[in-house]
Amino acid sequence: MLSNYFKTAWRSLTRGGSFSVINVSGLIVGMAGAALILLWLFHEISYDRFHANKDRIYQVYAKTDIPGEKHASIGVVSQPLGPAMKQRFPEVESVARLADVDHFLFTAGEKSFTRLSGEFVDPDFLRIFSFPLIAGEKAEPLRSANSIVLTEKLARKLFGSTDVIGKTIRLDSADQFKVTGVLRDLPANTEFNFEYLLPWSYLKKLGWNNDDWVSNNCYTFLLLRPQTDLTAFNAKIAGFTRANAGRNDLWLHFLYPLNKWHLWSTFDNGVPVGGLIDTVKVFALIAAFILLIACINFMNLSTARSEKRAKEVGIRKVAGAGRGLLIGQFMAESLLTVVISGVLAMALVQLSLPAFSRLVGSSLSIPYDSPGFWLSTVAFLLFTSLLAGSYPAFYLSAFSPVGIFRKEFRGNRATLSPRKVLVVLQFTFAIVLIISTLIVREQLQFAQDRDTGYSRNNLLYVDFEGEIEKNYRLIRQELLQSGVAVAVSKNWGNMSSGGSTTWGYRWPGEPPHDTTTGIGIFSSDADLVRTARMHLVTGRDIDIYRYPTDSFAVLLNETAVKWMGFRDPIGQIIYNPYENKRWHVVGVVKDYVSGTPYGAVPPAMILGPGSAVFTTMHIRFNPAQSTAACLENSAAIFKRYNPAYPFDFHFVDQEYARKFEDAQRTRTMAGLFAALAIFISCLGLFGLSAFVAESRIKEIGVRKVLGASVSGIARLLSVDFIRLVLIAFAIAAPVAWYAMDRWLADYTYRITIGWTAFALSGALAVAIAVLTVSFQAVKAAVANPVRNLRSE
Repeated sequence: MLSNYFKTAWRSLTRGGSFSVINVSGLIVGMAGAALILLWLFHEISYDRFHANKDRIYQVYAKTDIPGEKHASIGVVSQPLGPAMKQRFPEVESVARLADVDHFLFTAGEKSFTRLSGEFVDPDFLRIFSFPLIAGEKAEPLRSANSIVLTEKLARKLFGSTDVIGKTIRLDSADQFKVTGVLRDLPANTEFNFEYLLPWSYLKKLGWNNDDWVSNNCYTFLLLRPQTDLTAFNAKIAGFTRANAGRNDLWLHFLYPLNKWHLWSTFDNGVPVGGLIDTVKVFALIAAFILLIACINFMNLSTARSEKRAKEVGIRKVAGAGRGLLIGQFMAESLLTVVISGVLAMALVQLSLPAFSRLVGSSLSIPYDSPGFWLSTVAFLLFTSLLAGSYPAFYLSAFSPVGIFRKEFRGNRATLSPRKVLVVLQFTFAIVLIISTLIVREQLQFAQDRDTGYSRNNLLYVDFEGEIEKNYRLIRQELLQSGVAVAVSKNWGNMSSGGSTTWGYRWPGEPPHDTTTGIGIFSSDADLVRTARMHLVTGRDIDIYRYPTDSFAVLLNETAVKWMGFRDPIGQIIYNPYENKRWHVVGVVKDYVSGTPYGAVPPAMILGPGSAVFTTMHIRFNPAQSTAACLENSAAIFKRYNPAYPFDFHFVDQEYARKFEDAQRTRTMAGLFAALAIFISCLGLFGLSAFVAESRIKEIGVRKVLGASVSGIARLLSVDFIRLVLIAFAIAAPVAWYAMDRWLADYTYRITIGWTAFALSGALAVAIAVLTVSFQAVKAAVANPVRNLRSE
């Protein structure tokens, strides 16, 4: 029985000609597009799920506790918190702190490298997380202050092999480290990104530890004991730091589970409300839409050929075939078509996977060695077969043999036929994707064109490493005197990412409810306004070289002036009660964007060097010289004063552009799959228009004999399809507006949705439909009517 089903199915498929090609092509493209999205979705959902203790691993988060204001949530906490929690709470099995480091100079033999990504961690880090050691002391590889753990990739980079246990590495020409472990290279689906691990005890040895309970500067991870009640434990730790801080602490603490780190990174009032999960949901819908559009093509083209299959159904029923057998026959045809399409789609996925991986910024692969993959593939094919084949099977098997042989059967030409509904549905999906893509593009361009409040061109920064900070004044002087730079400034942080956020500053006349509002902190020794080409609204720049009292000078941005309520800000005193320091306002600068380009500019202060820890220097290249010449001369100057390190620089405009990479990736992906949706929809439209032209070929011949023009006949065959596309646009426009309005609600700095994207999408959809249908319509209209009417 089954063998006969598939033999008949194969014959029907091969006899289908162009209709079979269109069916298979649509399914191939639709299944390949959906499969690519699903591979990416599974990759994103699988982040850090490989850890053996994944259900018991948590990160300690902090949220502000300010009456009458929303909670701000951050993933960094104070350094003493983690060890104190392990000592105080029996529910905590292990604790590991983590602090980023990337500026050491690594020397192994004759090889030297800088800018390697690493972490300071507590010894229990490798006990909590399942990053497997392939060599070394599996129990306690980071107990010694001068031990180091490398990844396979870094071990090969430094020594040429992974057999490196016991070998020595020198850091910054100062300390010797013994390799005590080699980790397997980190998988692509992890939030962590490091090439080496250093013990936390070495951070203390360098004097970089900070035991202040209210200074949030490190990541802290806990492994809770089995059966721990998370809600009850969060209630225990919420105000734990208050007893240790020695003063009113603004932070409450809670644990955030590992399975939410990657996808749920956006908080509202201390509660996770979104993040990458929103993009995942959107593209899961897009995958479903693309597959559904391909299946709609199959349904439409299968039912469109119903008149040709009607006699076959009648003969089978007269010969004794029941409706169940006929449904089985048509479902077998569907399954065969889907399986053939699936095999070809898999080949297409494999060919396009490298380019798609570059697009999404992840290393994707097809897990051929996974039984789960094959089970999922079979389930995917069966689901697609049922989705595509069920309606045609029930539709075709319902024909009455009596009506067929009396020639009472006619294809469904009702005003509201299921076939027309399906065409409207698939074009609705496609138009929604087009409108959404255009609005995402418009929002991205709007943010990219935003006035940042400073000039990014010819501006670069160099992080302090080696002897740069020690020789800063000499480097600055030579850069200016040589004509390489027109301005130089020493700072904490960089213009693209800013400094940090702090609380608790006081000033005369402060509103009581604002005393604990967060304010952005940056720093400068001199000439920041000239170096960054910021806009000075009033007053002057900080300049420690001309004004020695500028050690405690401060610049405010316009938002800070309004927030503090200053009518005349110059000379006002701002007090830091924690450090017992007073800052005098010397100038006001126009608001500048140092954080997200999509958000409102927060209040910000640029402090003089009175309490700053400088990390960076900004350089404004001389526009009279070429960038290449400036870089060459700068490299020579830095080589003289910091010989052990390469000249490592970052252009601010390039760093700023990286803020848009995720949005650009989303836009490109949405555009790509919108194009696929349109392509698949047009394949179906092409097939349907061909069938309509074929089924009305004699009517066309009669009309031509009676004098109808080619344009008139083409318009006759096209108008119904154009009407369906217009109906689809009328449905899609409000749906797309609602979806995009919800998406834009996450952005403070956003566009207002206008009519342009809708008009362009509607015109594009209609134009594509006209071009698709017109080919078949004109082809039928210019055919010789004598040949078409000869049988009459």
